[in-house]
Amino acid sequence: MGYTRIIVVVVVLILMKLYEGEGSLLSDGDETDGSPLVLDYYKEKCPLVEEIVVRVVAMAVLKDPRMAASLLRLHFHDCFVMGCDASVLLDDFEGIISEKQAGPNLDSLRGFEVIDEIKYLLEEACPYTVSCADILAIAARDSVVLRGGPRWDVYLGRKDSLKASLVDANQFIPSPNFTLEALIENFHQQGLDVGDLVTLSGSHTIGKARCVSFRQRIYDQDHEEFNLYHQKNPIFRRILRSICPESGRDDEVTPLDYVTPAQFDNHYYHNIIQGEGLLGTDNVLVTQDLEGEIRKQVWKYAFDEKYFFKSFAKSMIKMGNIHVLTGEEGQIRKNCRFVNI
Repeated sequence: MGYTRIIVVVVVLILMKLYEGEGSLLSDGDETDGSPLVLDYYKEKCPLVEEIVVRVVAMAVLKDPRMAASLLRLHFHDCFVMGCDASVLLDDFEGIISEKQAGPNLDSLRGFEVIDEIKYLLEEACPYTVSCADILAIAARDSVVLRGGPRWDVYLGRKDSLKASLVDANQFIPSPNFTLEALIENFHQQGLDVGDLVTLSGSHTIGKARCVSFRQRIYDQDHEEFNLYHQKNPIFRRILRSICPESGRDDEVTPLDYVTPAQFDNHYYHNIIQGEGLLGTDNVLVTQDLEGEIRKQVWKYAFDEKYFFKSFAKSMIKMGNIHVLTGEEGQIRKNCRFVNI
């Protein structure tokens, strides 16, 4: 009983911080760029939506701190495939081939049960009202805040897709071994610019990655010769090799930010300046930036966390608007894993 009471007190304090003590870094109307999404979309139809979401997310993160990064990543992987439409949540069913089977997602994406719990509670409170796509957007924001990151207003009104795309999931979710040129093109296809790429890469300040995602970065000799920073960090490379052998242990995980792995902060940028980003795509922001403009942004974020936080909030709002379904498009799923019949 005593332990349960402590848990309840902690969650209450978290909720107070989120909804009373912390204001959004962006004011109403900032950075919407004519989006059909709006604030307070559920104000009349489901006024407790954000409170319900944060309550479940807070409990999930309390039990498993890594879940914050997992929910943030779930939103990212959703938006980069056909837009922010919750297609990533669909299971195989009646002709639908789930995006969960795609290479970047298989045995990697987490947090589906958390979304299921949120949806169950929202259906109890407000049946057929809150979309799964909006749940993902709110849960991503709350996950960042719960790890000490910025809070932003989540614009709402998304509808859920009627289909999934395994092909697009394999094509448009960035590979951890992409070159900088490939990353820039990948983000450009989603309507995001180089600044957004550098900013959203900062999400790697929390979470973990599997050995299979960073093996090439530590064993590919051609990759090492190109990466001058690699040669300056032989100890870091040896540590990674002790965790991830040349073959086997594919699912062994290690923190993306080994210094402050559970804290959403700007230390990711300190890491990549020193050549100690875990993924190949982290380090190429510095090593393959021939003009030096990206490095300038990296240094700004490394030395001004508030500036990084404000930029991150802005880019998350922008990403959350990618190809959204609204109005008569799509549907409000009753179960996030299946299209309504």
